[in-house]
Amino acid sequence: MEAPAARYVPGEPGAVPTSPSSPSSPSSSSSFVTSFEAVVQSPEQMLELGRRLAKLLRSGDLVMLNGELGAGKTTLTRGLGEGLGVRGAVTSPTFVIARVHPSLGEGPPLVHVDAYRLGGGLDEMEDLDLDVSLPDSVIVVEWGEGKVEELTDDRLHVVIHRAVGDTTDEVRHVTVTGVGERWASVELGVLSA
Repeated sequence: MEAPAARYVPGEPGAVPTSPSSPSSPSSSSSFVTSFEAVVQSPEQMLELGRRLAKLLRSGDLVMLNGELGAGKTTLTRGLGEGLGVRGAVTSPTFVIARVHPSLGEGPPLVHVDAYRLGGGLDEMEDLDLDVSLPDSVIVVEWGEGKVEELTDDRLHVVIHRAVGDTTDEVRHVTVTGVGERWASVELGVLSA
């Protein structure tokens, strides 16, 4: 059972604090899960959410992004890159599979992976050496669900939902879930600040 999620809607006061869940997370052998939910109204707010999330990240963190095409995964990652202070424009790595953005300061580099075209699990991604990069980097994997969980028991799952079909709706529903001991004491509710 997951912890109650904090819900944040831009323009409304703060979010409900999150707390560690019960010891039985169905998606991991780890025993801690925390969640945060946000309603994002624009690409600018998605960038800002990424900047805030970057403040919680450190070397060794794995962030898995999932959502429909055009949901805002790369926009969120661009905000992460800005917040981490990395070099280079963060763009979709769909055709190159992975890009490394070195830090402009003392922080970790950002490794941005797009696993959309990769069908298999971690075996198919071995050539990327993510297991070697992880201890020294922040790794963000778009479309990583079912493909990179074996890298670590501690990770963030970010799911972005948007209206599908012929719509100009900019509203996105974002759920950030921390899995594992690394995230047990991290207050994801600060993302609403």
